[in-house]
Amino acid sequence: MKLVSAIEDAWSWVGLKPAQVLGDNSFGNLLIKDEAGLYWRLCPEDLYCKVVANTRAELDALSQSQEFLEDWHMVNLVAAAKEQLGSLQPGYKYCLKIPGVLGGEYGGSNLATVPLKDLVAASGHMAREIQDLPNGAQIRLRVTD
Repeated sequence: MKLVSAIEDAWSWVGLKPAQVLGDNSFGNLLIKDEAGLYWRLCPEDLYCKVVANTRAELDALSQSQEFLEDWHMVNLVAAAKEQLGSLQPGYKYCLKIPGVLGGEYGGSNLATVPLKDLVAASGHMAREIQDLPNGAQIRLRVTD
């Protein structure tokens, strides 16, 4: 399955119709151009996928923002993950075992590696399950095969 198909399967419920993946980072964040020409960021560790730019010019401006670049490159977290887990295998990304939005810590024993397509699928599924919950709601995370 191609990555664009995996994104569509996992995240189309937010209104995304992906056309092209423009970039990724070591934690599986993706910059995606959709069929309408909008630019989205998929952020697995925080369980969101949202429009970050309406035009290429807006995306270019965003890519010059120091705040965006620091958040995108995740230098300290990537360094911690690489030290703890080693270099990434092809097709794999670092991840948080429990996403930050669900209370998982950004480091330590909460770090792992996973195939990118699995990360896209799992984050889309979890995000959909919690989409209507208010902040601070209690959840039970159940892992199944």
